[in-house]
Amino acid sequence: MKRLLFMLMAMAFTTNAFAADDPSIKGKVREDIQAAMSEHIKQNSVDGKYILYDAVADNLLKLNLDGLHEGIVKKSDYYVSCADFSDRNGQYYDLDFLVVEEDGKFRALQGVVHKVGKNKRKYHLETSADDKDEDESEGFFDRVFGK
Repeated sequence: MKRLLFMLMAMAFTTNAFAADDPSIKGKVREDIQAAMSEHIKQNSVDGKYILYDAVADNLLKLNLDGLHEGIVKKSDYYVSCADFSDRNGQYYDLDFLVVEEDGKFRALQGVVHKVGKNKRKYHLETSADDKDEDESEGFFDRVFGK
């Protein structure tokens, strides 16, 4: 019985981490965020393929939309929600979309490759360059070679 209680408590505390969904984001806000993602994907598609430059792989992606995720979370100044895509070879891509609200209207700024196949990519949306002091801001060469 103790083991069952422990498992239920553990699930209660970890559900949001795995579901990546903030239940306080609901109704019209949720619908508008999803609509902004759909519009962004449509506006950045050619011949039905979403076009995105993957800076990590140094490759231009041309992806088929397989579906939007239901989950939405708030990270820093952005709402973030995912969508599943695949390339012409069937390779799976999970893209996160950064959505902002301005004057009551939602706009997706860009897609970010979150996962290729089963391999997750690490990135941080909790802070931005504006949140850092100029002295602590690191450029590419600082990260690679140190300061």
